[in-house]
Amino acid sequence: MSNPASYLRGAMESVLITQAQHAARCGPRGLRENAGSAPARVGFARARRGGGRRDLSAAGLGRFLGYATGDHKNKTHEVDDVAPVRLFVGLPIDTVTDGSSVNSAKGVAAGMRAVKLLGADGVELPVFWSVAQPESPDRFSWAGYRAVADMARAEGLSLRVTLHFHGSPGGNVPLLPVWVTTAAADDPDILFTDHSGGRHDDCLSFAVDELPVLHGKSPLECYDAFFRSFADVFQDLFDSTITDVTVGLGPNGELRYPSYPPGSDGRGFTGVGEFQCYDKYMLAQLRLHGEESGHPLWGLSGPHDAPAYHDSPDSCGFFKDHGGSWQGPYGDFFLSWYAGQLVGHGDRVLAVANGVLGDRPVELSAKVPFMHWWHGARSRPAEAVAGFYKSSQKNGYSPVAKMFARHGCTVIVPGMDVCMNKQHRITGSSPDQLLVQIKNACRRHGARIAGENASLVVTHTSSFSRIRSNVLTAERMRPGHFTYQRMGVDFFSPEHWPAFVEFVRSVVCGEWDEDEQGDEERDVAATSGNASAREAQSV
Repeated sequence: MSNPASYLRGAMESVLITQAQHAARCGPRGLRENAGSAPARVGFARARRGGGRRDLSAAGLGRFLGYATGDHKNKTHEVDDVAPVRLFVGLPIDTVTDGSSVNSAKGVAAGMRAVKLLGADGVELPVFWSVAQPESPDRFSWAGYRAVADMARAEGLSLRVTLHFHGSPGGNVPLLPVWVTTAAADDPDILFTDHSGGRHDDCLSFAVDELPVLHGKSPLECYDAFFRSFADVFQDLFDSTITDVTVGLGPNGELRYPSYPPGSDGRGFTGVGEFQCYDKYMLAQLRLHGEESGHPLWGLSGPHDAPAYHDSPDSCGFFKDHGGSWQGPYGDFFLSWYAGQLVGHGDRVLAVANGVLGDRPVELSAKVPFMHWWHGARSRPAEAVAGFYKSSQKNGYSPVAKMFARHGCTVIVPGMDVCMNKQHRITGSSPDQLLVQIKNACRRHGARIAGENASLVVTHTSSFSRIRSNVLTAERMRPGHFTYQRMGVDFFSPEHWPAFVEFVRSVVCGEWDEDEQGDEERDVAATSGNASAREAQSV
């Protein structure tokens, strides 16, 4: 590991050797036999009914979208049953942190080259409001992000751009622009606040979307300016390199309340969480809702028997399975209002995004959370505290899916790698049932879905198998694209990279056999891992 440049060379050599083995083993299904051409793109193809093997469909974006002419503007298209699912690989969160340059540019370029050789369709670039517009609401700094987009174009990779308006604690990226942080210092109530007064410094309250709290401008006005600047700077890359734009709607890019403890990013958190309705702007809207509903006293505050962050459902009165406040008229009053505020925020931001990007030939998408813990409880408390609720114990994702469909927005579902384990059983987790629930909501309202993994997979025997199962599902609601998150030190490590290569290889060959990889192939993968990736690991 002492030679940084050697890792990527070894990794790419491993990919090329693996491709040659694919061609020999899989025949023309594996790779196009076109001497001197770039490797065929990976496409996860639907399983044949009644067959034990899965085919690779190597096809471009036009076929994925179901177009013969490459016109991507039709957002009501139907996906062909045999159309391939596009595969993206996420770039590091801190690819750009100062707006003007690319961190570890050589490593990023080498990483792109490695996944291109492996056959990925493209990469996902996380773009942060705090980086692209750091010092002033009137000045933007796109040079670093533009350089990354140009790298992707040079490699012939598609680019999915994710626009984050909220920070990512622990990601080495500023949480919010300095000028927004200054406004929050003057008026802390523009930030989400819990019952104890704890503030989420990375997330503006949804209640201030339309209020002039940012130096005389509303957050929606600032988002609109951000979208327009992005569209202008990257105009020449639409309809070619940039194929997808994901709009961040909340913390970690997800449409949700930051119901986890302030200062954390929610990763690994499995508590019920706390309601985030205690800034003065949210309380004012709750009070108004109470008055309009004929229950003014109900609108004075949040639930008195609500859980603390790390509580279980039965440790508080509100979410008890039997006799909990959530089942009564007050519980429905509060949860319906709380969920409605979330849907309203998503609706407003997507309307602004569509107003700017709606005529561009890109697929618009946004992410929902995959809160599988406590899903087995009748109240589904973790989802409710994050803002997902519908009266009469109906599908809490249904109002969100309906709103996404209205905007022609694809629903990105993270967690397609999540498998049941001992901890999950303790917390009443049910990832399979939750995924079915989300798909049912999207199917009912005509919303498309796409997928991501929740965390880096270090073995291919469980989580990789789960990804394949969820992406290659034979039912109608299957992802249009899947993004594997994400590049970095661990991604190109010998503990992960060979398994990821094997995962993609299995998709290309259409089979999954742990014993099939011979000793020589294992040696190649191990050598490439141990000889290499500090350049990509520095990504």
